[in-house]
Amino acid sequence: MKNISNMIKSNGVLAGVNPVMAVGSAILVTLFVLFTVIDPTYAGSIYTEAKGFIASNFAWYYIGLASFFLFLSIYTAFSRYGSIRLGPDDEKPEYNFFSWFSMLFGAGIGIGILFWSIAEPIYHFQSNPFIAEGQALTAEAAQVAMRISIFHWGLHGWGIFAMAGLSLAYFSYRKGMPLSVRSGLYPIFGDRIYGPIGHAADLLAVFGTVFGIATSLGLGAQQMNAGLSYLFDIEVSTTNQVVLIAIVSILATLSALSGVNKGIKILSEYNMHLTTVILTFFLVLGPTAYLLGAFATNVGDYLVNAVSLGLWIDPDPKGQWQGWWTIFYWGWWIAWAPFVGIFIARISKGRTIKEFVLGVLLAPTILATFWITIFGNTAIFIELFGAGGITEAVNKDITMALFTTLELMELGPMLTLIGASICVVMLVTYFVTSADSATLVICTLVSMGDTNPPARFRVFWGLSIGAVAGVLLLAGGLKALQTASIVAALPYSVVLILTTWALFKSLRQEPLPGVATSKVTDENSQSADEIEKADNLKAVNITS
Repeated sequence: MKNISNMIKSNGVLAGVNPVMAVGSAILVTLFVLFTVIDPTYAGSIYTEAKGFIASNFAWYYIGLASFFLFLSIYTAFSRYGSIRLGPDDEKPEYNFFSWFSMLFGAGIGIGILFWSIAEPIYHFQSNPFIAEGQALTAEAAQVAMRISIFHWGLHGWGIFAMAGLSLAYFSYRKGMPLSVRSGLYPIFGDRIYGPIGHAADLLAVFGTVFGIATSLGLGAQQMNAGLSYLFDIEVSTTNQVVLIAIVSILATLSALSGVNKGIKILSEYNMHLTTVILTFFLVLGPTAYLLGAFATNVGDYLVNAVSLGLWIDPDPKGQWQGWWTIFYWGWWIAWAPFVGIFIARISKGRTIKEFVLGVLLAPTILATFWITIFGNTAIFIELFGAGGITEAVNKDITMALFTTLELMELGPMLTLIGASICVVMLVTYFVTSADSATLVICTLVSMGDTNPPARFRVFWGLSIGAVAGVLLLAGGLKALQTASIVAALPYSVVLILTTWALFKSLRQEPLPGVATSKVTDENSQSADEIEKADNLKAVNITS
């Protein structure tokens, strides 16, 4: 059994981390940023061509993978494995449900759904493959638009996160292995995970995390700048957006330094309280009866159509809509899977597999459905039955969709100002929550699964994420990098498949409740009960 402590530097600048991971990840990020920045146009063309190739040739793969992980997660929750606890059998959950859900939602999609909850339904309201010609901007088109939007933020995406996080939590807390992607590959590759195979898996995870968060920071800074411009007439400029990124990065770094139990947990709970306030604001002051009816309709419509939408592949080889939307989303969910998966695993010790899977699948999906309904249907109500103007605003500047909707609700200057202020604060706090979670995940990976990585590396990566976002924003490479992150999902999807296979390979060795199991004596195998401790980092040899 490999002694993990031997892989971690004990002194010097790199003390507390694995040199290959620490240096390798920094070099990988730097080279990729330089390639994108030196010639953004060329880099963008390369990424776009790669994305086009994937959309044309791997649409079936991304579509099938998302549905497969959803069905597999549901099966796992209700199988005999559902009662297995992520930790010792007598372990209790580390966090209560509210804190747990607040952290996983904030790290997972909080900021993204705030950005897209109005813009996406309005885009689909104008055009999508599921409405007939001449049906755009009608009540029928509105319902299809809501169905598609909820589908993209619903069960299929969270199914990917659930399987990614379950594998990490199981091997870390049930089998005593480091909290890193490589641990999930142990039943397949054995001690080879501590070499190039494991380094490659963890570096892919770092890559997806850094650039996923960096692009979100850049795009979110643009929306924050739009909100501040609306509130205080601050100029919308790249310089101001870089300043906002710097502020958010510093706040996120401070939060990451305080750890999960303080900064991240407290801020996540604060976000959830703000979310409740803004949703109540829209529901009470908006078209209340219409929104409540729309929510019931949207839930039923989504459940009826989720399976068919999840298996639909555009029969038109020249069609681009699915590549722009569904394939983009599934790639984005997969690219974020290592980051969100590790973070969810980090906060899920003590829960049973059934609690974990159903919590990850249902709670965020229900909130996302309600959120998209409240925001999206308010905008559609204004378009169908009010003064209109939101479609035009979205087509002109997507970052103004939220603030234009608030203005067109005709609440009066004071209430509009209050609503816009809450939204701007939420943009900041949700971004800080995502960035500090990502910082902690990256440091955990480079320190071979240490859940309390050295503070100096939290500072380094917290500020580095902001620097990457700022540089790419100045160079005009954010959208190109966003596309590149989706392309990176293709190789990581293979890692995800392998870790899922390894998970079930290990789960099959778990004893049935109430049934004694015999010890495996095969010379090529060892019992999972034989755990070797090494400097508080444990590793287990699982039957191959």
